[in-house]
Amino acid sequence: MTNKKVAIITAAGQGMGAAIAKEFAANNYHVALMSNGGGAEKLAAELNGIGLTGSVTDVNHLETLVKRAMDAYGRIDALINNTGHPPKGPLLEISDEDWHLGLDIVMLNVVRMARLVTPIMQKQGGGSIVNISTFAAFEPDAVFPVSCSLRAALASFTKLYADRYASDGIRMNNVLPGFIDSYPESEEIAARIPMGRYGSVTEIAKTTLFLVSTDAGYITGQNIRVDGGITRSV
Repeated sequence: MTNKKVAIITAAGQGMGAAIAKEFAANNYHVALMSNGGGAEKLAAELNGIGLTGSVTDVNHLETLVKRAMDAYGRIDALINNTGHPPKGPLLEISDEDWHLGLDIVMLNVVRMARLVTPIMQKQGGGSIVNISTFAAFEPDAVFPVSCSLRAALASFTKLYADRYASDGIRMNNVLPGFIDSYPESEEIAARIPMGRYGSVTEIAKTTLFLVSTDAGYITGQNIRVDGGITRSV
């Protein structure tokens, strides 16, 4: 059993996931990382953590990641469900197979990881889960049809989970990034953003760290927009 807190982070080989891993490691967390390339293993070596090459769509890989974290550290305080981008395309040209793949990537990964870590968090007296979603979950964007459709469903699941497990000291929230600098930048998109710039992966990482901290101890079931003001609804 470690005296440091422990965080599992998926899709941690690059971009937002890697920035989150670095932020947590810099703030006294052990990290257990997974990505579908070799990036998570390489970063884990740099951060003295656990690294695994695997997919969030494969429950065996998720089970292995949780087991390795528990074997090494004996606890899981934070789970960050981050993923790559699901399939894109014209709305009615997206195949059934791609919709099902999107469901695995965006929604079922969260459900499956919650099944794995919830009993652990219940036994240790609490924990926090953050899902990296998208600004388009509530203002659908035709560029991301699968992502925004299924992440709207993720918001409902998050609220249901938060209500069910709040009494166990387990919180679940979503971070809704806008256009972040890990995404190809364009002047046309930047002009849509009231702040006039893309967000940074570090800004997403710091928001995520805050949400798992005791400073956010009364926040659960929420969708936190980190989008520079691009969404219009209030």
